[in-house]
Amino acid sequence: MRRNAPLLAAVLLMVPLSAALGRWLNPYYLQILVLIGINVILAVSLNLINGVTGQFSLGHAGFLAIGAYAGAATTLATGFGLAGLPLALLVGGAAAALAGLAVGIPTLRLRGDYLAIATLGFGEIIRVVILNTDAVGGARGLVGIPTLVGFGSVYACAIVCIVALWRLVYSQRGAAFFAIREDEVAAAAMGIDTTRYKILAFTIGAFWAGVAGGLLAHFIGYLHTNSFTFLRSVEIVVMVVLGGLGSFTGCVLAAAILTVLPELLRFGAEYRMVIYALLLIAIMLTRPSGLMGGREILPWRFWSSTPAR
Repeated sequence: MRRNAPLLAAVLLMVPLSAALGRWLNPYYLQILVLIGINVILAVSLNLINGVTGQFSLGHAGFLAIGAYAGAATTLATGFGLAGLPLALLVGGAAAALAGLAVGIPTLRLRGDYLAIATLGFGEIIRVVILNTDAVGGARGLVGIPTLVGFGSVYACAIVCIVALWRLVYSQRGAAFFAIREDEVAAAAMGIDTTRYKILAFTIGAFWAGVAGGLLAHFIGYLHTNSFTFLRSVEIVVMVVLGGLGSFTGCVLAAAILTVLPELLRFGAEYRMVIYALLLIAIMLTRPSGLMGGREILPWRFWSSTPAR
């Protein structure tokens, strides 16, 4: 219980901090901070799949879309408003987790490029299905979503996400994820059910992507499938690779940098994306293992609720 006190204090601190920022900070900068928090959840959740377990998923935008539409539909159907936001986020996360389980069972026996192609296909299927479903707006998009999310709720979810996944990875069960990443054949020979652990990582990662989708929907108040294309999945993968595969703090740093960098480059007008791409290439050439290279800023005991293994 004592180890959870800092976590609870950090979550509760978001309430007055959100009120203060909403009052004193420029709305443009506040929006960037909120988007950083959402991208942190996406990057950290994908890190469990790609960085810790060593799989190659390109379908994270599909889980983001499922969570966004399911969460928004829950709010619109119930009309509970702010009181129903936790329910909407849980529904969005659960819907994404079920989709992750459904796609994980048949595809996670695949490896490498084959798995990447399968998850890429899944993400595109989700986008096209939503695009042709009038019940969620179809090609027009889903409008009228209450804007219930701010800095506090986003960063409270981000803190819980980071701590929950950190504790999972640095527990006794977490050793199996690292074993699969290092050598899946050797892990299977040691008696680890590799398919089960890959599905577990995929489902948990999808759940948090769904929660991020619910937060996004209730922050911008409008959803369209153009926000969940293949390029969105690639952007999340780049955050994980740039931060350092397996590094949670690296993912946080990369998510912040890649969210802010396009805004800082707006002075370049039509050339800003070219400059953005060149900067990414330069960073990866100088830091091929990522910003953190698999290391963490804080020792794992700072977050963990279990003894050292």
